[in-house]
Amino acid sequence: MPEIVKLNRQYYRDVNHFAVSTPWAHGFMAFYSHLSGIGVLAILLLIAWWRARSRPKPDRQVARVLWAAGGTAIAEGISHYILKPLIAERRPYLTLAHVEVLLTRTHGFSFPSGHATIAGATIVGLWLSRDRLMTILAAIAGVFLAFGRVYVGMHYPGDVVAGLIFGGLFVLILSPAVVGPLTRFTRAIQRSSSIGWLVESRKGTGAHASSRA
Repeated sequence: MPEIVKLNRQYYRDVNHFAVSTPWAHGFMAFYSHLSGIGVLAILLLIAWWRARSRPKPDRQVARVLWAAGGTAIAEGISHYILKPLIAERRPYLTLAHVEVLLTRTHGFSFPSGHATIAGATIVGLWLSRDRLMTILAAIAGVFLAFGRVYVGMHYPGDVVAGLIFGGLFVLILSPAVVGPLTRFTRAIQRSSSIGWLVESRKGTGAHASSRA
């Protein structure tokens, strides 16, 4: 067995033993590591969009947040529908005996972690949007989500590390090609009298309108 596989399994067992020794955290970790952690990241993206509307050049700032959200969704889709079937790694509890699993066991593939892919993409997407506060909060929430997927027994550590890296790199590498077209899209919305508020806060409309004149 390759050494990296041995380490991956050993680290999984180490975290699993930690989970066994902390039963008081099981309810919260199962709750957060299933869908709630993704919900937290989605809320941070919404807040980032709302804040972007009031910043200088809101059309470009909102476009960056749109790519953070859209790139995250695309990266997770690629992870789930292409990478997982291609690599076909079995879940840890299907390979290792006597492990603690806090969520419903599935027979889906394990590598890379979809939750960690979402976390990595969101973190890098918000970093590219230059919203420091939301980036810091997303990093805390996202890394904790990735750890939680190992804690609840659903993934090897290597699965979540790969997910974080893949999601982050996907959003980072494609950002230069995507943000430009998205900015033209948000600029068109910005000019609308009825839905322009989606891109630019109305309290700043007068000043920005003068700068565009």
